[in-house]
Amino acid sequence: MMFDAKTAGAHCAPQRSLLHALGLTKEEMERPLVGIVSSYNEIVPGHMNLDKIVEAVKLGVAMAGGTPIVFPAIAVCDGIAMGHRGMKYSLVTRDLIADSTEAMALAHAFDALVMIPNCDKNVPGLLMAAARVNIPTIFVSGGPMLAGHVDGKRTSLSSMFEAVGSYKAGKINEEKLYDYELNACPTCGSCSGMYTANSHNCLTEVLGMGLRGNGTIPAVYSKRIELAKHAGMQVMELYRKNIRPRDIMTEKAFQNALTADMALGCSTNSMLHLPAIAHECGVEINLDIANQISAKTPNLCHLAPAGHTYMEQLDEAGGVYAVLNELNKKGLIHTDVMTVTGKTLGENIEGCINRDPEVIRPIENPFSETGGIAVLRGNLAPDGCVVKRSAVAPEMLSHEGPAKVFDSEEEAIAAIYAGKIVSGDVVVIRYEGPSGGPGMREMLSPTSAIAGMGLDKEVALITDGRFSGATRGAAIGHVSPEAVRGGLIAYVQDGDMISINIPEYKIELKVSDEEIAKRKETTEIKIKSDVTGYLKRYAKMVSSADRGAIINY
Repeated sequence: MMFDAKTAGAHCAPQRSLLHALGLTKEEMERPLVGIVSSYNEIVPGHMNLDKIVEAVKLGVAMAGGTPIVFPAIAVCDGIAMGHRGMKYSLVTRDLIADSTEAMALAHAFDALVMIPNCDKNVPGLLMAAARVNIPTIFVSGGPMLAGHVDGKRTSLSSMFEAVGSYKAGKINEEKLYDYELNACPTCGSCSGMYTANSHNCLTEVLGMGLRGNGTIPAVYSKRIELAKHAGMQVMELYRKNIRPRDIMTEKAFQNALTADMALGCSTNSMLHLPAIAHECGVEINLDIANQISAKTPNLCHLAPAGHTYMEQLDEAGGVYAVLNELNKKGLIHTDVMTVTGKTLGENIEGCINRDPEVIRPIENPFSETGGIAVLRGNLAPDGCVVKRSAVAPEMLSHEGPAKVFDSEEEAIAAIYAGKIVSGDVVVIRYEGPSGGPGMREMLSPTSAIAGMGLDKEVALITDGRFSGATRGAAIGHVSPEAVRGGLIAYVQDGDMISINIPEYKIELKVSDEEIAKRKETTEIKIKSDVTGYLKRYAKMVSSADRGAIINY
């Protein structure tokens, strides 16, 4: 601690008096003070159970000789924020979470931290904070939601969004839509597919910052409470051995995370968050590295929305460690990296077998020989754009079609529901990037509408915004440079032919250089005039998506 309640003399008496005001005893002050960063709130389903996780962590810390002190972190529910201006406030919270946690941890001079996140921006935000503060830290999340059931089939939030599209297309009636509404999300926890939240809780295990099962043990299982107690106990071991986040989150660890990401078929948001976390650790991850790893990493899992398996099944099949063991058969991961267990990753995964080859494909029989995410480049995205290749129908891996251009998500959704999007179209949604949005909204509503209408095998979407982990289909996001910063996407017109070739990592606007030059002379870049408050500051300071939408200081 910056002030030492245990040994310091008279000059620290004022600080100790304030600790007494909290009700802390002299004995508690003589122990290491462990900050418990609680993301509990009553609006996010993935966070409503975190009060129980917090209490379990506190017990673990106390049993192992520490004094637990709780302070909060915010969290936005992306599903509730989806499809309206609230989504502008999703990505931006990642940096608010990192900044505020850094401030609380350093202002109060904690000896160690236990991070308790669960949902989309909460996990990467706290990983960023852990790297900045760099005191002994462990993560334990709230766990995934169980899958829902409709008509005897497992469902999830993506099923719910797609049901809206089916309803609008007249494929289901209002009664069936209500059936989905009541049953798609049946428990607390992070939504049950391999969406952004579960992706990053799994990758926290791979990075070495969480214990086994952190990403997959369902929120409602008692094993999750046991895990929380063990995390509380283990942070004291990290404190005693002085093992810190930057000792764990090394360049090799991030390479492991990208490799596991490709095998698991994680959310495209990984291509925003992993570079941002790595940046805080002094490690560079760029989109080219992602493609290099994807090219040699087989895709072993097709969890929802890519397939019909869910997080509870991944847990039953052996979880993240079983996936890592499959990858290790071909030497695709670094096993010598340190983890929060105090052991190497290789020691951790030893003996963790794959119990269900239908959920986790053996590496000899993958879904594909390449990873779940691909980065495309071309004149439309010279700095790159990202697609969840594992969730694209085979017939859409290569596609060419006419552009239908929209300057906002709302305009695109209205056109989709009005039946103005037809087979073969390439929907272009621009001015939704990190700065232009601002906030880089997820486009789950339009992609789900298209999928629900049965057009996901016939229509592509391209945006300088981003897509939810629940998105499936040829949905290509993170187009960089974005429209507001003069990217070519700002000059696309209705009817322009766009060519997409995912296997060859290419995306091209089929318009001559001469025509593009003319358009640049006559087209005005649109800057939203109604942006105020935190979003206005964010728009001025945020980097492009290819750099992880980090804040430029």
